[in-house]
Amino acid sequence: MFVPTEKRVITTASRWELTPQDDTYPETLQDFDTPPKRLYGIGSPEVLSSRCLAVIGARRATPYGLTVAEMAGRIAAECGITVVSGGAMGCDAAALRAAQLAGGTTIVIPGTGADYVYPATSRDVFDHAPNNGCILSLEDWGTPPRPYNFPKRNHIIAALSEVLLVAEAGERSGTSSTATCAAELGRTIYAVPGSIFSPESMGANRLIVEGALPIVSEEDLEMRISMDYGVIRLMSGGVRKDMGRIMSALVAMPMRPDDLANRLGETPLNMLMALSDLEANGSVDRLPDGRYAASRDFYVTG
Repeated sequence: MFVPTEKRVITTASRWELTPQDDTYPETLQDFDTPPKRLYGIGSPEVLSSRCLAVIGARRATPYGLTVAEMAGRIAAECGITVVSGGAMGCDAAALRAAQLAGGTTIVIPGTGADYVYPATSRDVFDHAPNNGCILSLEDWGTPPRPYNFPKRNHIIAALSEVLLVAEAGERSGTSSTATCAAELGRTIYAVPGSIFSPESMGANRLIVEGALPIVSEEDLEMRISMDYGVIRLMSGGVRKDMGRIMSALVAMPMRPDDLANRLGETPLNMLMALSDLEANGSVDRLPDGRYAASRDFYVTG
């Protein structure tokens, strides 16, 4: 549901408008048969000509998807690549926030006016972007969120970037349609695989079947970026310790306690006690639908 209450970006950065005749109008958008006639932005328009990587994914992301998006945003920033995304809750905001925390450049492309924060949970992402990057929109100033604006902005996300990385996506989603647009424009697509039993990973897994390049580790992403952008990130990854039966099962697929107990041959009571301990030490999160999943902290430090 879209709530038409205005939330302005708090920034002292300059506003601007671009047409295809302007020098700072991004050449990548000329790949459209009909390039957008006007762009609205806050921050630095020069960043539109930088080398970009788009990171997109589910709004209702799992801890796994959020961690993947954060990893991608951070690595891209550390490689000096501009991170592009929509600013939505979930993977979009996670990738942008991680890139900003790493000191990187970001371009936020909302489905609203560039001076309008949506959703409110991403305010920090919007307010920070113009300081080292920009907010870019197809919509006039003050335009509130409208459903038909978001597919249009997804096409801009796809066009602006050399590479599109899908962190997590269901079978039918805006993420998948953005990837389709990227493929039609000749962009490279990365996709991070997930469990074949997880509905949240079906779209990303399907993209890999259709030809997207699978990203199977942090080191793999570094290598792909090095090959496609000609840059090197000198970082070393660690080796994950043994996860144990419960965590291995939850990494494969988030599950409810009863289902997990049946899978592992345990009693529901013992499983609830074990999950309570794991939740207390930050290894698992309880999702809104009652399933348990490996937490972001587990993926980062496990």
